[in-house]
Amino acid sequence: MESPAPLKRKEEKLLKRKPPWIRIRLPKTGKMEGVKKILRKYKLHTVCEEAKCPNICECFSKGTATFMILGNICTRNCAFCAVKKGNPLPPDESEPERVAEVSKKLGLRYVVITSVTRDDLEDGGAGIFEKCIKELRKIESVKGIEVLIPDFKGSEEALEKVIRAKPTVINHNLETVRRLYPRVRPMADYERSLELLKRVKETDPSIITKSGIMVGLGESEEEIVELMKDLRSVNCDIITIGQYLQPTRNHLPVERFIPPEEFKRYEEIAYSMGFKLAFCAPLVRSSYRAEESLNLLREREDMSSEVLP
Repeated sequence: MESPAPLKRKEEKLLKRKPPWIRIRLPKTGKMEGVKKILRKYKLHTVCEEAKCPNICECFSKGTATFMILGNICTRNCAFCAVKKGNPLPPDESEPERVAEVSKKLGLRYVVITSVTRDDLEDGGAGIFEKCIKELRKIESVKGIEVLIPDFKGSEEALEKVIRAKPTVINHNLETVRRLYPRVRPMADYERSLELLKRVKETDPSIITKSGIMVGLGESEEEIVELMKDLRSVNCDIITIGQYLQPTRNHLPVERFIPPEEFKRYEEIAYSMGFKLAFCAPLVRSSYRAEESLNLLREREDMSSEVLP
């Protein structure tokens, strides 16, 4: 039996050896540190920090961040995610007010909120999402709200709370292809996630739906295309596709680095299927440049309306 040492060295090399098209820009640090200082003062978490997002420097330097509510400890054990796992603390009922206050201080026009998965809560934390949206609606400068939600264990009542609050975008990531769920997302369910996106559109068609996946985990192109078809079957509006990057050697290794031209092909396939917007590139993440992508979607819709009779 092979010793684990060679495997560890191989994984460490994978963590370091990235292709030339995966380059992270290092911006000015002044504004980035200012954002961190405000977040610490108001005791707020971001998925940018907790999930070791490769775009954190870029986003923080622009004065933006994706808030992560309901604490920083997740009740699930997804094999790709760097967020801490374990037994979380009870929800902080004052968190929505702090999210709104920090959004106002940062001058955010478009606010993105996600959370850890809270299977320990009866509503999965949907009530806190609802309160965050309501608090943000009170801020005149906020023009759009996007929520990246967990599956709430399939609870229709929990999802209804979020839909009722009427965010601009409801995002729920499939993360990977159906075949890889037992390995990548052992506590999630592919069909349950599709059903969530379907229910959003059926309940309120005016809400934009969005989903994202990672590639480089061992999936085939045929499986990715099949996933796209599944998303379109539930009228998902936006798809994001980005390269999986192993956050630590304790997480799943990268099976393959996908070249930019392959991402471009996925983008073309997505548009041919009827997605309103496809954002596909190595460093794309589901909330990366979210305001920019929504503006692009609106521009595309305006252009489409101009050519209609």
